[in-house]
Amino acid sequence: MIETSYNPDVLSCLANLSNDEVFTPPTVVNDMLDLLPSELWSNPKTTFLDPVSKSGVFLREITKRLDKGLEQIIPDKQERINHILKNQVFGIAITELTSLLSRRSVYCSKIANGQYSLCTEFNDEQGNLRFERMQHSWKNGKCKYCGANQSEYDRGDELETYAYNFIHTDKPEKIFNMKFDVIVGNPPYQLSDGGNSRSAGPIYHKFIQQAKKINPKYLTMIVPARWYAGGKGLDEFRSEMLKDKRIRKLVDFENSNDVFPGVDVAGGICYFLWERDNEGLCEVANLVEGKQVKSERSLSEFQIFIRHEKAIPIIRKVSEKKENNGRKLSDFVSSRKPFGLPTNYLPKNNGIPCWFIQRIGLKFANKTDIVDENNILNKWKFLAPKSPIAGQTDFSKPVGFYYDGNTRIAKPGECCTESFIVLGAFDSELEVLSYKSYIFTKVVRFLLLQTVISQDVTKNNFQFIPDLGKYEGEFTDQILIERWGISNEEWEFIDSKIKNIGSTENIEIDEE
Repeated sequence: MIETSYNPDVLSCLANLSNDEVFTPPTVVNDMLDLLPSELWSNPKTTFLDPVSKSGVFLREITKRLDKGLEQIIPDKQERINHILKNQVFGIAITELTSLLSRRSVYCSKIANGQYSLCTEFNDEQGNLRFERMQHSWKNGKCKYCGANQSEYDRGDELETYAYNFIHTDKPEKIFNMKFDVIVGNPPYQLSDGGNSRSAGPIYHKFIQQAKKINPKYLTMIVPARWYAGGKGLDEFRSEMLKDKRIRKLVDFENSNDVFPGVDVAGGICYFLWERDNEGLCEVANLVEGKQVKSERSLSEFQIFIRHEKAIPIIRKVSEKKENNGRKLSDFVSSRKPFGLPTNYLPKNNGIPCWFIQRIGLKFANKTDIVDENNILNKWKFLAPKSPIAGQTDFSKPVGFYYDGNTRIAKPGECCTESFIVLGAFDSELEVLSYKSYIFTKVVRFLLLQTVISQDVTKNNFQFIPDLGKYEGEFTDQILIERWGISNEEWEFIDSKIKNIGSTENIEIDEE
C-alpha cells in the first residue's frame, strides 16, 4: 500500500460555469478571508453573507474557521456546528444548480434538513442557503435592476433567467431580515446587453453597490480589474470606489490566470477589503513576477486607478512640465467613428478614398456618407486601430500598441471607417511623420498603458500624454527622457512594460 495519497479539494477541481461565472479556488478564498480581522473567527455573534454563492466555498471556509475559533466557547462539536450554520453563515445562490452545490459543500447535503446534513436544527430544505427564482423588471426593453436585454432574457420557466436575487430588489436587507457583519463573494461579471456581436455590459459592480446598502462592517469581493480605467457604465462606480477611503486593501493581478487557472479575463482580476468604520490610505498589493509588491496610497489622486506604484512618479513628472499649457492628447485624438462610418460600412466603387480594416485596405466611400465635424478630411492624418492589442489579456507581459503594420498615414482627402481612430491631424506630411515618431516612443506608449485595461483604446486613454503643440523632427525616447527628467530606474521600468518597435538603441541616462 502507498502510505501517502493525493486527495485534492473537490472545489479546486470544478470546471467553471463560464468566463463570467467563475468558481473561486479555495486558496484564493482563504487569501481573501485573511484580510479580515482574526478576532471575527472566535466571536459567536459575527454573521457572514455570501450573496452570490456558486460552489459554497466561501461559506465552507468561513465555517471551518469558526469551528476552530469557537472551540473554547462552545466545546461540544455538534452544538458548535449547529450554532455556526444556523446563526452565523448565510448565502444566496445565483442559480438553482449552484444552490444544491453550495449546500452540499457547506452542509454536506443538498437538503439542509436531510438525514446527512451537518446541521440538525434546520426545518426546511434550503436552510440558510437560499435560492428564489426571480424575474427581471422590464422597462423600455431593459431590466431596471441589471440592464439585461428583454429580447434575450425574457424566458420561460425551463431556462435560467439570470435575474440574480441579490440585485433584483430595492431592499436587499429584507432577504434574510437581518444585518450582516461581513459580506464576501465572487459575483457574476457581465450580461449580454443586446448590442452587436457578443456585446456585454458589466454587472459585478451592482453587487458591490448593493452590498454597501446593507452596511456591513466588512466587505470583500473578487471582480475584474476593468473598473480601474474602463468598462461600459463604470464611470460612476469607478469614481465611487476611488473616493471611498474605506477601501483599506486592494490586491491586484494583471494576469487572471494567477487567480483563476485557465480563465482569461482581460485586464486582470482584483479583490479588496472595505471597512465601514475605518477610513484611511489603501494598501495596494500587485503580483509582480510571482511576488507581491505593496504600497500605501490614496486611490483618488487620479481619475483612474494607476496599477503600479512605480508608474505614479513618472506620470507626475510628465504632468508637472505643463507642456502646451497642460493640454493632453485626449483633447486632440478623435472619438470613435471619426468620419461617421461604422466598421461594417461596405466599400464603394468610387468616391472618397477610405481606409478600411487591414484585409480590405484603401477603397472608397460615398461623399454623402462622410461626416467631417472636425474639419480634418483635408489634413494629413495619423490613423491607429481602435483595438491595437486585440488578443492580449495579460498585461503583465510587454504591450506594443502601435507599429508600422497596424497604423496608417492618411493623405489629405482620405478618410477611414470606425476600425480606426485619428490620433492626430496636421497641415503637412513632415508634421504627421514627426507626430508618428512621438507616438512610437516607449515613453508615450507607457503613459498610454497606464489607462488601458482592455483591448480597446479610446481618446480618453491618452489623458496622461502631453500634446506638445509643435511637432518637428524625429522624437526618440532619449529626447523625452531628458525633456521630462525620467531617471534610469524609471526608464528600466518603462522598457520592461513596452514592446520594441523594430530596432531600439540602448539608452544611457545622465542622472545629473
